[in-house]
Amino acid sequence: MTASGSPFDRRRSGILLHPTSLPGDWGNGDFGAHAYRFVDWLEQCRQSVWQVLPLGATHSDGSPYQCLSLHAGNPLLIDIYDLVASAWLTESEAEDIFAAHAPDYRTGCRAVLSRAWQGFQKIADDHARGDLAHYVEANKGWLEDYALYDALRGHYDNRAWCDWPVAVRNRQPAAIRKAQARYSERIEQNYFEQYLFHRQWQRLRRYANDKGILIFGDMPIFVAYDSVDVWAHRDCFQLDSKGQPTAVAGVPPDYFSATGQRWGNPHYRWDYMQQHGFEWWSERIAAQLEFFDLVRIDHFRGFEAYWEVPADQDTAMNGHWVKAPGVELFDALEKKFGRLPLVAEDLGLITPEVDALRRQFGFPGMKILQFAFEGGAQNPYLPHNHEPLAVVYTGTHDNDTTLGWWQQAGDSMRDYVTGYLGDIDEPQPWPMVRCALASVARLAVIPMQDILMLGSESRMNTPGTSAGNWGWRFTWEQLDNHCSHRLHHFTELYGRC
Repeated sequence: MTASGSPFDRRRSGILLHPTSLPGDWGNGDFGAHAYRFVDWLEQCRQSVWQVLPLGATHSDGSPYQCLSLHAGNPLLIDIYDLVASAWLTESEAEDIFAAHAPDYRTGCRAVLSRAWQGFQKIADDHARGDLAHYVEANKGWLEDYALYDALRGHYDNRAWCDWPVAVRNRQPAAIRKAQARYSERIEQNYFEQYLFHRQWQRLRRYANDKGILIFGDMPIFVAYDSVDVWAHRDCFQLDSKGQPTAVAGVPPDYFSATGQRWGNPHYRWDYMQQHGFEWWSERIAAQLEFFDLVRIDHFRGFEAYWEVPADQDTAMNGHWVKAPGVELFDALEKKFGRLPLVAEDLGLITPEVDALRRQFGFPGMKILQFAFEGGAQNPYLPHNHEPLAVVYTGTHDNDTTLGWWQQAGDSMRDYVTGYLGDIDEPQPWPMVRCALASVARLAVIPMQDILMLGSESRMNTPGTSAGNWGWRFTWEQLDNHCSHRLHHFTELYGRC
């Protein structure tokens, strides 16, 4: 919650752009100078929200929705130039290390951070050392487990924890103590990396907040099986005696897939969580509120009922719905945190019960304009059916860009869109952007690709696929003054400044 009240206390607009998509000199965008320039650009265009995807440490596929930890940040987002400015390594050292590991930026980055850690140990003053020690002590509840988990995972060639030797897989105390001693150097570097990540992110967030820009985060409902959260909290998940999932998450056949989506995340033991006062969820929400001003919960419908797929099934077709204790969970969280600044991702098969749960706790839902122009006038995504307590998008990270969507739409769809929006003398996707900004929904969010008028080649993610996702980046040369002025004008025109 912001100091001035709810993020939905007035009309706002913002941009969806994950930090990895920022320009930069290295393998992906980060928290460096280009992030600050982006915040300045948001301010110039009168935007008040920057929406990002989850910021967690990812697996090798780069998906921010399948992270290694709910609490640990992605080291690839650390600004290397900030470490150079601190004299913990030189720019030429960083360049040489990246070149030696090219094209594997992930390995190169960890090697650069290792060199910076060595430099920190040599020259850091007492204040910096004390700051690091304070961070470790304040976060040891999750940090100790994550640091050891990452060290073990590296030692075992990045295999999932279920494939580790039984003693460490099952967290036998003697094996854990031995591993902590054996991998102490890697563990200490992990502490250092997380300290850097959180310090840089909070600095960037304060910079945005000082300019009146809220940071809108994203929280997946489920966690990755290969994560420290499952390894360290097995009682919270539906696992067998060997740690294998007995039931996994997904969704039934829908708009994105004829066979549904088998995500593979282990389902929660909601009975166990409820018996323990939802403490695991309280810790998770507390971490999100430290990171963000507003948080989208991905797959909100899973808090009312979730699609349970037997773990031995190859697709999600043979699952079934199971009720979840959403009311009890959010009651407990509100008692602890007060009103929650959450947005419900309520796309797909949404029942009256799901909608009632969302409304009971006052969570805004989502309206996607790319979904609006089929099914007739009652389609809930059509602007005349919007409501103020909502977030309207042209599309999300899971959709094609709006220009790509338009180019692949059939003639009947195009006629419908043109008839609904009017024969506006503007190239797509700007009529759709204008439509989103004109909506009565209190918050409108536009993917950066739509501002830049980019096609399908710039899509961020294609659900149901495992390759070619999450790598899109923009350049400042793509952002001409005409786009910025147009966004500024429409933001003022529709009262979202």
